[in-house]
Amino acid sequence: MTNLILTETRGPVQIITINRPEVRNAVNIDTAKALYAAFLDFEDDDDAKVAVFTGSDGAFCGGYDLKMAAKGVDQSWFDEHAIHSAKDMGDRKIGPMGPSRLQLSKPVIAAVEGPAVAGGMELALWADMRVMARTAFFGVYCRRWGVPLIDGGAIRLPRIVGQSRAMDLILTGRKCEADEAVAIGLANRVVEHGMALDVALALAEDLARFPQACMRADRSVILDQWSLPRTDAFSREWQSAETFTTEGIKGAGRFSSGKGRSGNFDDI
Repeated sequence: MTNLILTETRGPVQIITINRPEVRNAVNIDTAKALYAAFLDFEDDDDAKVAVFTGSDGAFCGGYDLKMAAKGVDQSWFDEHAIHSAKDMGDRKIGPMGPSRLQLSKPVIAAVEGPAVAGGMELALWADMRVMARTAFFGVYCRRWGVPLIDGGAIRLPRIVGQSRAMDLILTGRKCEADEAVAIGLANRVVEHGMALDVALALAEDLARFPQACMRADRSVILDQWSLPRTDAFSREWQSAETFTTEGIKGAGRFSSGKGRSGNFDDI
């Protein structure tokens, strides 16, 4: 792994950090490939249960490296990332920003300090949850330069905040600060400056304590149900009942022994 992307293991949590602070962690082709590889390594590591995704030196990600884009992109780049049908998508296909087209089986939490703009905002939207510093901000800043959203931003943002709010942010390209982000559901937690990583790590450690098959099954249903009619969605959810035999019966036994009463999550 190159130093464009830093990885650190803390027990069951994998920290993945974009490390191009000189350009506010903007992503170029090499960085996109390294970031994609880092998340595939996380997915394939049985010991890693949750990933925390962040950027170095007080910035999450300033988007795609426009200085590189200004030099031109050859047709092979477009061909490599083209999606001609849903079948071509695949769960492990690389996106222009790297992991934006992956559908992982395990949770990813974005720890956002400073800017998460343009493609950087799209990467934050790809994560399951976003812990945002009070001084951080989102924005479709690529609106100014004629660069479209091609890493899932125009799909994920309306699913997270609703179509009207997404239209506002996408069409205007305006800055979205922490208070607004948490109010509309774009941020899940707002914390003090410099604390996003610590809070995201604590949240990740909490998730890693839970029975994993059940949690991943519920997460998978949430992601799958968007494309399904109502009755098919309920059928898809019912598939999760299989995890009751592997985890739920044992969990029911722990409850019966007196653990977890009155909503206590401490000793489960």
